[in-house]
Amino acid sequence: MSLDDGILGEWLDQQLGDTIPVQSAPLSGGGSCELFSVKRGSEHWVLRRAPLNASSTTAHNVLREFELLDKIKTSDVRIAQPIASCDDAQIAGGDFYLMDFVDGEPIRRTIPTAYENSAEEQSRALNDHVDVLADIHNLDWRSCGLDEFGTPEGFLERQIPRWTAQLDSYQCRDLPGVGEVSRWLEANLPNEQPAALFHGDYKLDNLLFSRTAPAAVRAVVDWEMASIGDPLVDLAWTLIFYPSAENPLALGMDRTGGSFLVDSLPTPAEIVERYAKATGRDVSRLDWYRVFAPWKLAIVLEGSFAKHKRGESNNPAHEFFGATADLLFARAGELAGQGAA
Repeated sequence: MSLDDGILGEWLDQQLGDTIPVQSAPLSGGGSCELFSVKRGSEHWVLRRAPLNASSTTAHNVLREFELLDKIKTSDVRIAQPIASCDDAQIAGGDFYLMDFVDGEPIRRTIPTAYENSAEEQSRALNDHVDVLADIHNLDWRSCGLDEFGTPEGFLERQIPRWTAQLDSYQCRDLPGVGEVSRWLEANLPNEQPAALFHGDYKLDNLLFSRTAPAAVRAVVDWEMASIGDPLVDLAWTLIFYPSAENPLALGMDRTGGSFLVDSLPTPAEIVERYAKATGRDVSRLDWYRVFAPWKLAIVLEGSFAKHKRGESNNPAHEFFGATADLLFARAGELAGQGAA
């Protein structure tokens, strides 16, 4: 569903106190929410709108996402600056918010052209991506007014029953081994980490990288799964997609060109060590999180796949989320079977 520039323009005129026409156009790249380019005079923004059909009653809360960004907008965390939000579906077809357009490039199949032949730039990009993660986790979230943004006490204990119930609410096919992983996670639960702001979907394609050298993360996007709790989930999450020739879920590994030079990159162990030094976190039980992260992500993706199966999604990517969820469930089961943690 496209935007009505006239209606959106009138709403923006009321918010900003002037009268300037807007031009909007759909943007690709949103895996769950819908994205639109919005230009108004010299301003260029991105509008992020909740999908018409949510995967669950708690998914895709863009107004909560805007609230978070608004509270951390003066911190050192690199974000697209929030502009305004709206809960009136008459304006843009659903809840939405506006943020600054950041000229950057996510790493999906390929890496930015400026990094292609430079092992130094590629290593710099991956090191910066973990440094930015450390900045998020080191943020003084209480001083930012995020006391009510999550419930950190008992965070890990709630995760397995919560996500199991989430899967039960929309499961549309047989998923062998999922229950066994759930029971393993509950039986091997680590001690709670000191609470932090965590992103919830931290990976290379939710970061906007500079298009030119030196390689750097310009902004972290897609904060809808963020909360206050155990931050090591983020670290394990980004390792799911870490560049490797043997990793079928690796990002930046297009075999036709424009991919990472994996032999020259920092290893996952080096990334974990860098993170530990930057945050002072105890990562000795990270193997548990490396089972939990793919298990949880598989459940999230299964929700979008179920929407596709019900005919409630017009996002073509959702058709393929089922196969990705299968890979993730299999990885979690394999790691749990190896006695991780």
